[in-house]
Amino acid sequence: MDTVCIKDLKKDLKKEMDDSRYEHTIGVMYTCAALAMRYGYDLEKAMLAGLMHDCAKCMPNAKKLKVAEKNHLEISNLERKNPFMLHAKLGAFLARKKYDIDDEEILDAIRWHTTGRPNMTLLDKIVYIADYIEPKRDKAPNLPLIRQLAFTDLDQALIKILEDTLGYLGDSPDDVDYMTKMTYDYYKKGE
Repeated sequence: MDTVCIKDLKKDLKKEMDDSRYEHTIGVMYTCAALAMRYGYDLEKAMLAGLMHDCAKCMPNAKKLKVAEKNHLEISNLERKNPFMLHAKLGAFLARKKYDIDDEEILDAIRWHTTGRPNMTLLDKIVYIADYIEPKRDKAPNLPLIRQLAFTDLDQALIKILEDTLGYLGDSPDDVDYMTKMTYDYYKKGE
């Protein structure tokens, strides 16, 4: 992907998002770039994945559900009850259909940026972590530690984010996406 493509996509997304979501998105894009430089990953791909990660976030929840159903996306019971949780799946779908992104690695990073998944790619980890640590974020617990870990040990940063996320959400299966727990278990075993 070239810089012109990213520039055009930024303009499109600015129209689709509210100001705070757009600022967050730009922060994630640049944090992805920093992590890509640190870990020797393709800068343009990382920036594009970061830019597009929340492309479906500002869609109204009822519309998220309707678009997901219409396009036969898998919808869990938890997502049906909480349609805002569909934005990652829908984001990958829109990135492909509306924004003509066909790189499967980028689409997967968008798809898994909220829950993670076992055996994540480097790009998956970069986007997942960048979403959590971008400069505008200030409410998550352990943020200074996680920001430091992100540039020294990506897997430890990932585990800490997952621990904090699961701690925040609690153990209720009604509140936690099963993939988040699976991801945590996978990486915790690998320690």
